[in-house]
Formats: sequence, structure tokens, C-alpha cells
Amino acid sequence: MNVCEARAMRMSVGRTGFRLLAYLSLGLALAGVVLPLVPTTPFVILAAWFASKGSPAFARWLEQHPQFGPAIEQWRQRRAIPLKAKILAWAMMSISWGMLLMLGASGLVLTISGLFLLAVAGYMLSRPSY
Repeated sequence: MNVCEARAMRMSVGRTGFRLLAYLSLGLALAGVVLPLVPTTPFVILAAWFASKGSPAFARWLEQHPQFGPAIEQWRQRRAIPLKAKILAWAMMSISWGMLLMLGASGLVLTISGLFLLAVAGYMLSRPSY
């Protein structure tokens, strides 16, 4: 096998990996449609990014999808997050931290998880909404 063939094989394996990750991310996004604790929008955006690296046809399908396309477009153009997604994420983070508190998690766990969740909430707050 020469250098060009080896490079082509690595590129093919890489595209296949990105394609698989795109499908996995979309599967998680679809699970988020029906499961209250699983987010949808971040997985759609992640699927679009993986698809752009591994499957241009799948990336186009996602971008043109009536439900997923607008979220992808708004993220790419403005780094915007839907207000509904923000509110749901903040609510779920609050409930999760509250459950840790009620279940008697240690102070260290509460502090670390609380700081992490506050950082995520702050980042989301810094993004424009649509």
C-alpha cells in the first residue's frame, strides 16, 4: 500500500466515524423530543457538525429539515439558542441540582455540580435567543 492509498483509507475511516457520530447525535436529539431530561437542540447542532465532516448529503438534509434546520441556521449565524430550549435546560438543571440536595449528596458534590451548572446556565444566558 502506498502513501496515497493509506491516506485515502484514513480519510474514508474518518468520514465513516463522523457519519456514525452524526447519526448517533441525531438519535439522541430524537430521544430528547420525547424524554424530558434529554436535550434536543444541542444534539441537533452536534449532528449537523459531524454530518458536515462525514456526509454532505446528510448535512444538507438536516439543514433543510423543517424542525431542525432553523436551530442549525440560527446557531451558525448568530450562535443563538431557542428561548424554549434555554428555559427547559435551566429548569432541568435546577431540578437535577435540587434532587442531589434532597437525596443528601455531599457538600463537595453539591458545590462542584452547582458551579458547573451555573457556568452552563451563564453561557446559555450569554447567547442570543430566538
